[in-house]
Amino acid sequence: MQITKDIRYIGVNDHDIDLFEGQYVVPNGISYNSYAIIDEKIAIMDSVDARFGDEWLANIEKELSGRNPDYLIVQHMEPDHSSNIASFVEKYPKAKLVASERAFGMMKNFFCIEPGDNKIVVGEGDTLELGSHILTFVTAPMVHWPEVIVTYDNADKVLFSADGFGKFGALDVEEDWACEARRYYIGIVGKYGVQVQALLKKAAALDIEMICPLHGPVLSENLGYYINLYDTWSAYRPEEEGVTIAYTSVYGNTKKAALALAEKLRANGCPKVAVSDLARCDMAEAVEDAFRYSKLVLATTTYNGDMFPFMKTFIDALIERNFQNRTVAFIENGSWAPVAAKKMRDMFEKSKNITFAENSVKIVSALNEESEAGLDALAAELCK
Repeated sequence: MQITKDIRYIGVNDHDIDLFEGQYVVPNGISYNSYAIIDEKIAIMDSVDARFGDEWLANIEKELSGRNPDYLIVQHMEPDHSSNIASFVEKYPKAKLVASERAFGMMKNFFCIEPGDNKIVVGEGDTLELGSHILTFVTAPMVHWPEVIVTYDNADKVLFSADGFGKFGALDVEEDWACEARRYYIGIVGKYGVQVQALLKKAAALDIEMICPLHGPVLSENLGYYINLYDTWSAYRPEEEGVTIAYTSVYGNTKKAALALAEKLRANGCPKVAVSDLARCDMAEAVEDAFRYSKLVLATTTYNGDMFPFMKTFIDALIERNFQNRTVAFIENGSWAPVAAKKMRDMFEKSKNITFAENSVKIVSALNEESEAGLDALAAELCK
C-alpha cells in the first residue's frame, strides 16, 4: 500500500488474536504497522508481532523490488513491534539498527541481540539522511515505555508516532476511529497523560500533514480532530457532558436502582447516559466511558465489610490511570451494615479535582420510598 510517493505500508493484520496485551478484547483484531521509506537509502520503520515475521519480510521484499534496506528504525520495543528484529538482521546483515540507547538494552534482554558496529544510537533532535528524506528523532519517554522515540520525515511531513494515535482493530475492518482509539489510549497509555502532553508540545513545533501510528489507520485528513482528542484525553478533561453509571448487583436490587437512576437522568434531560454491569461488561469499555463523560455514579453492595470485588477492580483501574476532573456520586446497598459508599469514597482520597455529589443514595436491601426519593434528588443534582 502506497502512503506517499516514497513511503509504503508493509505491516500486517491480526485476526487470530483474542486478547491484546493479554487483557483487551479486540473483536476486529489489530494491525501491526510497519513502513518503508524508499529513497537513496531505505529505512524500515519498526517490525511486527512474532507470528507474522514471514509475511512482513515478504512485504519488504515485494516493496523494495530487489533493493536491500539500509536501516531498521526501532521506535518501540514492545514485542508486538520488535519480535522480528532478529529475522530482519539475519536476512539483511548489512543493515544498521537505529534506536534509543535504552531500546538497545531492551533488545539484548528480549532477544539477545547485540548489533555491534551495526548500531546507531539516536536521541532528541538527532537526524538521519536518506537522500531527499531527512528523519528527525524526537524522544517520547513513557509514551508509554521509557525507550520510545517518534520520527519526523521532513520531506513528506509525516510523523511516525509509535503507539501514539493508535487504535484497536485491523485495517481491513471499517469502524469508528474514536471509539476504539479511546479505549486503546485510556487502557494502555492513559496513565501517562503528563508525558503525552509533553510530546504533543514537541509535535506542535512540527509541520505535520500525516500521522503513521504502529496500530490503526494512517491519519491524513482533519488532523486537528485527532490531536484535539489526544489533548483532551491526556489532560484528563471530560470529552463530553454525560453520566456513566457503573454498578454491581448480587440479587438484582442494586441493578434496579442503577437502571432507575438512568431513566430519571434521561427524563431530566441528561444528554448522555452510559450504564455498565461491571460483572458482565468489558471492563475496558466501562473505564473508557468513565473517562469520556463528566460525571460518574458508582453503585454497589456492601460485601464482606467492603465493596463488591468487581467495583474495587473498576475503581483501581480508574485510579491507576489518574482519574480526575470529574463529579462522582455513590449508591450503596447493605442489608445490615452498609459501608460501600465510604469504602468507595476512600479510594479516591488521593485523586485530583474530584467533586463528590451532595446526594448519596443508601438502599437497605431493596428500593423503598426513601431511596427512590434519593434517586430523584441525585438525578436532579447531576442534571443541573
